[in-house]
Amino acid sequence: MDIFPTPAPLAVSIGDPAGIGPEIVAAAWAARRSERLPAFFAIGDRRALEAVWDGPIITLGAPGEAAAAFDDGLPLVQVDDPGEIIPGDPNLAGARCALDSLEIAVGLARNGFAGGIVTGPVSKAQLYAIGFNYPGQTEFVAERCGISASNAVMMLAGPTLRTVPITVHLPLADVPRLLTVDLIVAKSRITARALMRDYGIERPRLAFAGLNPHAGESGTLGREEAEIIRPAVEALQAEDINVHGPLAADSMFHAPARRHYDAAMCMYHDQALIPLKTLHFDDGVNVTLGLPIVRTSPDHGTAFGIAGKGLANPRAMIEAIRMAGQCAARRLTSG
Repeated sequence: MDIFPTPAPLAVSIGDPAGIGPEIVAAAWAARRSERLPAFFAIGDRRALEAVWDGPIITLGAPGEAAAAFDDGLPLVQVDDPGEIIPGDPNLAGARCALDSLEIAVGLARNGFAGGIVTGPVSKAQLYAIGFNYPGQTEFVAERCGISASNAVMMLAGPTLRTVPITVHLPLADVPRLLTVDLIVAKSRITARALMRDYGIERPRLAFAGLNPHAGESGTLGREEAEIIRPAVEALQAEDINVHGPLAADSMFHAPARRHYDAAMCMYHDQALIPLKTLHFDDGVNVTLGLPIVRTSPDHGTAFGIAGKGLANPRAMIEAIRMAGQCAARRLTSG
């Protein structure tokens, strides 16, 4: 795959320095030529990288130096020293480092010094302990971009499947009450626009999963399909958005079915993430749609239990960097 020209190197926040973020970012740089990755620079602590990797690191005086340095070493924007870093042993100083790295990455992208951002995995528990009051990095990035969290859409993407959860981090018991026609329509509009702008799909096809078994079985297994999902589908069709459904969720993720849509619109978190992670556990990418900047992330956590042991698979980070570069390039060429 050809390298996509990006407006500026991507900013990659390494996430929690005690997790696997530092080693998978370093591994991505080491594979930059074979994987034909766009230029990027890391944001985080040098010692966190050195604790898990003995490759070359070039500390930048300014982000604009990253492109020239990229072939010779992993370019790094150093954040405030978080103190001792022990892989697999998170602490509050490391959480502050992760948050600072994320803040810097967003600021650089918003001001044109980075072509987009890729965010490494963080520990929400550690972030909450230092006063972080967002459900996750997605909501934080959205706010810093001046976008309501409700207008930032999470899409999970792999080589053969894209899924969008309409409701995300909610107890399953709350989903039927919070699922509305307006919510489905709003998130679907954002998804359709992003697939056109960032993925080059001229007329995206969206398939809607039902909430209930067998998509409600004509109302005998639930009324949400008839009263919420179908009216949303009809409203979107009236806007000339290419949508269909609701479909029985248990039969829309096998290979022949996936050929008929570009993204599956799912009603709740696990309905979207289970098929994606089953098919693309090691190369799934979390993409935030609806932002003025490009943002991707590997679709996995900090994996503290294997941090520093040489067991972390960098594939999802590699794919997140690749996808961010492709999306940024499409925005650049499309204006």
